[in-house]
Amino acid sequence: MPDYNARELMAVAAARKINDGEIVFCGTGISMLAAMAAKHISAPNSIIIFETGAIDSQLEEIPMAVGDPRVMYGASSNTGLADSFALMQNRTTGRHVVGILGAAQIDKFGNLNSTVVGDYAHPKVRFSGSGGAADVASFVDRTIIFMQHERRKFVSKVDYLTSPGWLDGPAGRRRAGLTGSGPSAVISNLAVMGFDADSREMFLEAYFPGTTPQAVLDHMEFSVDLSRARELEPPTAAELKILREIVDPQRLILGG
Repeated sequence: MPDYNARELMAVAAARKINDGEIVFCGTGISMLAAMAAKHISAPNSIIIFETGAIDSQLEEIPMAVGDPRVMYGASSNTGLADSFALMQNRTTGRHVVGILGAAQIDKFGNLNSTVVGDYAHPKVRFSGSGGAADVASFVDRTIIFMQHERRKFVSKVDYLTSPGWLDGPAGRRRAGLTGSGPSAVISNLAVMGFDADSREMFLEAYFPGTTPQAVLDHMEFSVDLSRARELEPPTAAELKILREIVDPQRLILGG
C-alpha cells in the first residue's frame, strides 16, 4: 500500500460518504478534493454545485476557491448566488443535496460555530461567520463536516451557534422548523464520527489507521460511544491514484 497523508485519508473517507446521484454543495479546500474524488470512486452521477452559481461543473482542474473561474468549466449553468441557494432549498432537489461544511467548534449534536470563540461581545477570536453555512445546514438533506480533531474544537457546548446540527437532540430540528436530515458524518484527521439514529448524539464510527478509539476520545471535551468503532479501511492504490493524478496532480490542496 502506498504511503498517504492525513489530508488524503480525510478526502477519501469523505468521498466514500457521497452517494451516486447526490448533489454536492461544495466549498473551498478539502471539500473540493472529496467531491471530485467521489465522482471517480463512488458517485459518478453526482452533481457538484458552488455557491457562486456554477452547477454541474466538470472540473478538469481543481479550483483554488469557489470564485475561481475553473469552477465554471463545462458547467450546465453559470448563474449566481441566489440561484445556487434556491436550488439547495428547493423541496424537490434539496432532498438530494449533501452539503460539505467546516467550523471552528462542534458539539455532540453536530451544532457548528464559525463566528466567535469566547463571549460574543468580547471574543478571544472572531471568525468570518456563517458565509452561507447556516443556510446549508438548515435546508440541505444532510451534511458532512470536516474538522481538526482537538479538544478546543470538539467542545461540550459551542460558544456561538452559527449553523444548526441536531440542536438539542432527536426532535430539535423539527421543533425549529428545519428541513433535511441534519449532519450525517464528521471527518477529522483522526476519525470518522457518525450520529446515532435515535439520540442524534455523535459516536465513533471509525478511527484512522495508526490511532486508537481512546486517542480519539482524548482529543474531545465530551464522551462518545466507542462500541461501534472499527478501524477505517485505508485508501486503496486506485483511490490514491485518483486523488494524486486526476483530482489534484499539482498538489494545490493535497500539499507536498
